[in-house]
Amino acid sequence: MDRLISLEPSNLVAIRIEKGQRCYGELILRNVMHTMPVAFRLQPMDKNRYTIRPQSGIISPLATLTVQITYESPPHSLLPESFPYCDDTFLLHSVVVPGAVAKNPASTLDTIPTEWFTTRKKQVFIDSGIKVMFVGSLVLAQLVAIGAMDEIRDVLEKSDPAWKAVESADADGQTLLHLAINQSRPDLVQLLLEFKPDVEVSSGSGSTPLEAAAASGETLIVELLLAHRANMERSESSTWGPIHLAAGGGHVEILKLLLLKNANVNALTKDGNTALHIAVEERRRDCARQLLTNGARADIRNSGDGDTPLHIAAALGDDHMVKLLLQKGANKDIRNKVGKTAYDVAAEHGHNRLFDALRLGESLSIAARKGEVRTMQRLLENGASINGLDQHGWTALHRASFKGWLDAVRTLIEKGIDINAKDEDGYTALHCAVESGHVEVIELLVKKGADVESKTNKGVTAIQIAEALKYSGITRILVYGGATKDGPVSKFQLPATSLVSFGKGRRDQQNMDNAAIKKKTVVRPRSVRSSYDRTRTAAVM
Repeated sequence: MDRLISLEPSNLVAIRIEKGQRCYGELILRNVMHTMPVAFRLQPMDKNRYTIRPQSGIISPLATLTVQITYESPPHSLLPESFPYCDDTFLLHSVVVPGAVAKNPASTLDTIPTEWFTTRKKQVFIDSGIKVMFVGSLVLAQLVAIGAMDEIRDVLEKSDPAWKAVESADADGQTLLHLAINQSRPDLVQLLLEFKPDVEVSSGSGSTPLEAAAASGETLIVELLLAHRANMERSESSTWGPIHLAAGGGHVEILKLLLLKNANVNALTKDGNTALHIAVEERRRDCARQLLTNGARADIRNSGDGDTPLHIAAALGDDHMVKLLLQKGANKDIRNKVGKTAYDVAAEHGHNRLFDALRLGESLSIAARKGEVRTMQRLLENGASINGLDQHGWTALHRASFKGWLDAVRTLIEKGIDINAKDEDGYTALHCAVESGHVEVIELLVKKGADVESKTNKGVTAIQIAEALKYSGITRILVYGGATKDGPVSKFQLPATSLVSFGKGRRDQQNMDNAAIKKKTVVRPRSVRSSYDRTRTAAVM
């Protein structure tokens, strides 16, 4: 500031650079004299680059005058060679002019005699400290592109209003937030958010910042945007919302953040798919599991072909995804718009290994449970896997042995089933037959090489189960088959759903067991059977 005129708000003029618009800034000159008018003249050091209106004039005591400085951008580029700061300066001449009268603020150079600023009789003050800063969307976009943190802050602070400047976009319609996200710069995003931009402003491609961050897998940026209450719903101009983009990209941590903020887990894309449809389509198993854990419905049909996620997994032949969906309760009987179940889709694409999970395996289990040997044979001939597991982890041999269907057990063994296959608790078919007391089945299993020493996950053998249930006849069969007595098993060694847990209060089993051996079957006490049926076997009977 010189002695006669002060510059507001500072000795810096901010020139806004915008495509297709006149590039200019304004400088306010204030006469600091209380009683005397002051004449001024403002000249650029580079006269070819700047135009000033008014270039000279008279300011009344304590009055102000606004000067407009226009930047003449070069034809080859809108951006100056140096930005946001510039070495260009201006000279401000000022002189007291007693008795002069201030005229129209739009005065030109011709209005004020040049000799007023050159005569030696008057004291002329010269200020050469006026600097230039370039602001505007083009400048900000370029600064964000190069990650110039300090310069971005300076430009935003010099912009009026700052909130509008921070919502600037580049020539392609990318907002500053989108540009920062594209560079994976959470620090830039945090800086921009300090100036309170609208976090829902879409880019030229139609995506919101949150959608862009979710698609890019930028977990920290997503967290910042959510902290500023970014909308988690799909924007009207987008095909996919944040939850769909995270699921499709395999970004599990972002998915967790969105779900933690109560994002709609079953929200639809513009073409009618849920995030679960997309996770299955992209084989994002972890994302699918996360969605299902948080309540995603596996039975929603999309609006295209009417496919459920299970249909999509079946078409892809993704056996792991099929198993996951079935474990989480997916309905395998739902038909799409052309009337096909997931099994039909798998068959159409030749994914034979899915047949068990989607239809044949269940049918084989049902047939084994009912002892329907002919049905079992037909299913095996049609491609059912003989060692396939049902949703409870049982093979057909487990079921047939548990129910005591001797012919079914014999058929399965002749077809090559794994006689020692274990379920999730480590039970073999022999364990199942012993628990349910089917002597003929036990004799056949032992004769065909069943491992009489096989232990469950709790370390329990078949003979320990027999002794705990007081099946002395079955115990002898197992001993003849090579089993060794390690002492009776405690009920606390078995799963809580085991028969042994319900063995208290039974009548003397010894006489019943000896009589049953003669009839090749063991009759279990009703109290034990009913208790077991209410627990472990409720799902497999």
